[in-house]
Amino acid sequence: MSMKQYAYKGFGENNQRDYWYSSAVRTGDFIHCAGQGGYLDEHGTQPKTIVEQIDQAFVNVDIALKDAGGAGWSQVYRVNSFHVQLDPVSQEAMVRNFKKWMPNNHPTWTCVQVGRLGGDNMWVEIEVSAFDPEGAKREGTSKP
Repeated sequence: MSMKQYAYKGFGENNQRDYWYSSAVRTGDFIHCAGQGGYLDEHGTQPKTIVEQIDQAFVNVDIALKDAGGAGWSQVYRVNSFHVQLDPVSQEAMVRNFKKWMPNNHPTWTCVQVGRLGGDNMWVEIEVSAFDPEGAKREGTSKP
């Protein structure tokens, strides 16, 4: 089993260069994604509402998973979400996105309210782990 690191085009590449971390790391059959926020572009511009940030964070997780050779949200088995304000609006937006992105999948989920996140005006960060044995073969990280 081997490890491979990924930084998707734009924001992911910028973070790898400036902050020295990867968007995702594949170890064997597993993809581990760094927390993804709701940034809209390579500069980290955030939407103006928490619901829009959550919606965009789900898009960004999908991008990170696919950049690492995965199929996207259907392979996710664990979700950790970090919220500056954990209220019913945020939780409802999370559940709505779970149903949209994973209609046939019920991963584990831990959601936590925190004092601050890494980016300016960032109110949510979503971190996931996914199981992808087929992608591991393509990406060269499966056990020999």
